[in-house]
Amino acid sequence: MTVLRRVLAALVSVLALAGAVRLVAPATPDPSGVRRQLAFIRAALDDGAATDAQSLFPEGFYFMNVLYGLSWVELGQRGVSVAQAASEAAWALEQVESPAGRAPFDPGATPAYGVFYAGWTNWLRGGLLTLHDDPAQRARFLADSAALADAFEASSTPFLEAYPGQAWPCDSTVAIASLRLAARFDPRFAPVVSRWVSQARERLDPATGLLPHAVTPAFAGSRGTSQAIIQRFLVDVDPVFAREQYSLFRSRFLDRPLGLGPAVREYPHGTDGPADVDSGPLPLGISLSTTVVALGAAQVHGDTSLAGGYASFGEFAGLPIDTPSTKRYAFGLVPIGDAFLAWSKTARPWTVPVPDPPPPAISGWWRAPLLTLLLLIGLAPWGPVIVRRVRAMASPSAGRRP
Repeated sequence: MTVLRRVLAALVSVLALAGAVRLVAPATPDPSGVRRQLAFIRAALDDGAATDAQSLFPEGFYFMNVLYGLSWVELGQRGVSVAQAASEAAWALEQVESPAGRAPFDPGATPAYGVFYAGWTNWLRGGLLTLHDDPAQRARFLADSAALADAFEASSTPFLEAYPGQAWPCDSTVAIASLRLAARFDPRFAPVVSRWVSQARERLDPATGLLPHAVTPAFAGSRGTSQAIIQRFLVDVDPVFAREQYSLFRSRFLDRPLGLGPAVREYPHGTDGPADVDSGPLPLGISLSTTVVALGAAQVHGDTSLAGGYASFGEFAGLPIDTPSTKRYAFGLVPIGDAFLAWSKTARPWTVPVPDPPPPAISGWWRAPLLTLLLLIGLAPWGPVIVRRVRAMASPSAGRRP
């Protein structure tokens, strides 16, 4: 074996070993790792990443900023750099309330700019208040919450429109979670939340028993893209309803393609459908973006084994690049993906304690096929050398002196 071939063989083996280490190392939420992710995301935002994301889908600019702010809120709630967390979350709130942040949305909608914009913005503002109780922000939070509550009370459906003539239940779930948070400041919002839960229970997708993907202009059954968000927020709305829905979500959408790591389907088991801008490509029916968000959903439900599985598989397949000051995935080519992942890694409920863990959904042996594959990859370049040595040892002349 030439020197060059030995170097290449060693490199392959080292990469296989690194993959195995990432796969088996504990992948619990790491505030220092998330802070380094947020440092990368902030630099990307300063370089125009939110504008770039807007070219990918209608809420790109908004999501880049709101997820950045929410991730800082989550870190601050864990007691990590609370002053910096409040400052960065406030900066993100300014971005989503800027003309660029509001541009895709209708100011004449009810509530103003539609329930998607109103709900996520209210959730971020409420989160900021958990870090720093500013009187002006509190007054704005309660006023916006009142506007949301009025919109839900005046509606014949629990699912308000995000855009004219278009309504997705996941958007209303976020908004209702923000009202549950507001009820900690003012109890008048609690009945609105209870009424919403009762109405939502009456409008489940008959095929899955889950909240549907869309209701206007046409009904669409449950999909992973929206379910991952719903499961992330529903525990803050009503823990009992949330546990029922989360159990169904796992049974209908959790998968292990090719027997490998845990992942989430875009369509329920037994059905398939087209990919779109939200789901991204669907290899073997799996949505990578949905799986990232499902990591956060697992964490808020106390589903530590599944959250750990998602996180470990992400560390293995996400190609993370670490530096002393930053961390990015997929070589940092899609910063909005980093924003969703940072937000998912920091997830925990805001209005209730973390629930008791549900029964495990995956075995601890799920890593075995991948580790076997990595072992074979690591040994493959040395195959000829190993074969020659085995043959030499088996030769009749082996061990004789000349």
